[in-house]
Amino acid sequence: MNNKSMKKYTALILVMAMLGVLFLAGCGTGGNEPEGGVVKIATKPMTEQFILGEMLKLLIEENTDLTVEMTKGVGGGTSNIHPALLAGEFDLYPEYTGTGWSFVLKKEGIPDDETLYAGLTAGYKEEYDLEWVGLYGFNNTYGLVARKDIADQYNLKTYSDLATVSGELTFGAEYDFYEREDGFDALAAAYGLNFKKVTDLDIGLKYNAINSGEIDVMNIFTTDGQLAVSNVVVLEDDKNFYQTYYCGTVVRSDTLEKYPELRDVLMIMDGILTDAEMASLNNEVEAVGADEKDVARQFLMGKGLL
Repeated sequence: MNNKSMKKYTALILVMAMLGVLFLAGCGTGGNEPEGGVVKIATKPMTEQFILGEMLKLLIEENTDLTVEMTKGVGGGTSNIHPALLAGEFDLYPEYTGTGWSFVLKKEGIPDDETLYAGLTAGYKEEYDLEWVGLYGFNNTYGLVARKDIADQYNLKTYSDLATVSGELTFGAEYDFYEREDGFDALAAAYGLNFKKVTDLDIGLKYNAINSGEIDVMNIFTTDGQLAVSNVVVLEDDKNFYQTYYCGTVVRSDTLEKYPELRDVLMIMDGILTDAEMASLNNEVEAVGADEKDVARQFLMGKGLL
């Protein structure tokens, strides 16, 4: 091959190589960009929210062509996620009705659940162009438990039952509970509670204290993971002292308009979790050490949703 032919051959090879690179680059770009679009989910920094976020991700990707990008554990929770949602940095996140009512809408007073939810959905849509799409079923609110032997001995089922025998029992809670406006003093006044002894405990040691018999009654969150493995009875707040915190999905309205198939998928989560089930899932992650992705998948598969 002479020099002239060699130069033509080399030029041809270079052109072909460049075309190949451009072709592959184009294919790579197309392959990396999800065909159906991207939905961005945020969660608060707590085990429960990590699990819920994974459930939402699984259901969305199972039932649509959408791809989910998830940001777990946003510091500050609602105070940072809500403005980020309004700014379009996120599309949706799990939120609690009580938080939305009091913190976001800044409403005073606690109406019945039906009235609260109706006002919540209307307020979010009108003020922020956000929508609540379904409630998962569980209520993560404050509560009281009695050690099971104590509950059996005194036939305790409600806070009012507890009030009649509180003078014989020891109560324990973390420091913050005694300082809150809706904490110990307000609760005791509402129900006439007058315990024989009141103890200040480290929040991480409460369950050890009640399981060992150091205390008889304590405050809890109703989806605490350790509830699933503790020998206690959750008492009924029969005067509805505490606000309800049902969890559901808050979504940008323009996201639902852009991806209308998303609404039906999110509604799959409506009513699928009880307090006890959520507590059990939390315990699997926190105590057993299971991965929240696996816990979420196994739960949804058990419900026949995957």
